[in-house]
Amino acid sequence: MFLDILEQFWTSTGFSALTIKEVIMLVIASTLLYLAIKKGYEPYLLIPIAFGMLLTNLPLGGLMAEPVKELVTDPVTGKMVYKTKQVGGLLYYLYQGTKLGIYPPIIFLCVGAMTDFGPLIANPRSLLLGAAAQFGIFFTFIGAIFLGFTGPEAASIGIIGGADGPTALYLTTRLAPHLLGAIAVAAYSYMALVPIIQPPIMRALTTEKERKVKMQQLRPVSKKEKIIFPIVVATFSILLLPSSAPLLGMLMFGNLIRESGVVERLSNTAQNALSNIITIFLGLTVGATAKAESFLDITTIKIIVLGLIAFSIGTAAGVIFGKIMYKVSGGKVNPLIGAAGVSAVPMAARVVQKVGQQENPTNFLLMHAMGPNVAGVIGSAIAAGVLLMFFGG
Repeated sequence: MFLDILEQFWTSTGFSALTIKEVIMLVIASTLLYLAIKKGYEPYLLIPIAFGMLLTNLPLGGLMAEPVKELVTDPVTGKMVYKTKQVGGLLYYLYQGTKLGIYPPIIFLCVGAMTDFGPLIANPRSLLLGAAAQFGIFFTFIGAIFLGFTGPEAASIGIIGGADGPTALYLTTRLAPHLLGAIAVAAYSYMALVPIIQPPIMRALTTEKERKVKMQQLRPVSKKEKIIFPIVVATFSILLLPSSAPLLGMLMFGNLIRESGVVERLSNTAQNALSNIITIFLGLTVGATAKAESFLDITTIKIIVLGLIAFSIGTAAGVIFGKIMYKVSGGKVNPLIGAAGVSAVPMAARVVQKVGQQENPTNFLLMHAMGPNVAGVIGSAIAAGVLLMFFGG
């Protein structure tokens, strides 16, 4: 009798149902938590993602369980209707904001409210660097096709090269939701590793003389220019590429409430409370999609390798285009700022500042790098719009 009770208790616990794959996922989640907490790698993103991954791989918890419905006869109308037999898990319902493509555009709204487009307006050539850094997306897209991925899957993998987590999530939920866990982990991991991945590429592609170039101070940008900018960019870009509307529309709306100066409370909410709330929901639910049975396979390894290639090529393309601008301008443009064309804001710009100062301690490239950096945000949203136009069905 006592042994039966013990056996019944044991089989009701998660320990009895734990598989080796789930143990591996728990180790991966713990490693990401270590990197976020101990090493400080993107803790605001990695902690929710890693903990979501940990929760979803603890068996019998049911946090991502779908609701169970049954077809019954309505006692009033006599018609057959669906009735909820068992409600779904908490994270399943929160995940609907990711699955339906709601959270990523809201994140873009918050990013817009936090972004100063002044350096881009002062130096419009930055747009070219932001566009060049998106080359990795399309290069990797072709590589993924050769590895056997479908067009929508290859597009979702290639977008990792933009180093823009919300854009990668948005595109993947639209084109290849079954790859969401692997792509989210790859995209945010590489964003966190920007200070490690980018400097060797930047140094390999530039000379010491090029890295020492000091750039002229940017002109002041008026308030009127900053207010007109998001309105013009949203109007022109969305008319040209309607599929980019959710991301670019929200990005520019967020920037307008920042620059207008008359809705301070809205701007503050978008920059702080709303950003934090959506980051928690998005991170937890994205992590919860990384379940052992779908995450631990050769496909995930391919995605992680291709993501690294995409990000590296994006960085290299930006630097190479920076070298072209260096030649064309007669040596007035420091090619390092091209590396900030990937849209990891402001991490990539900070890396440019750090590498530039290592060569010349009196050099201040941060504001010059912010131009291509914010141009990269726009560039990755447009690239996502292009891919959606072709593969969105």
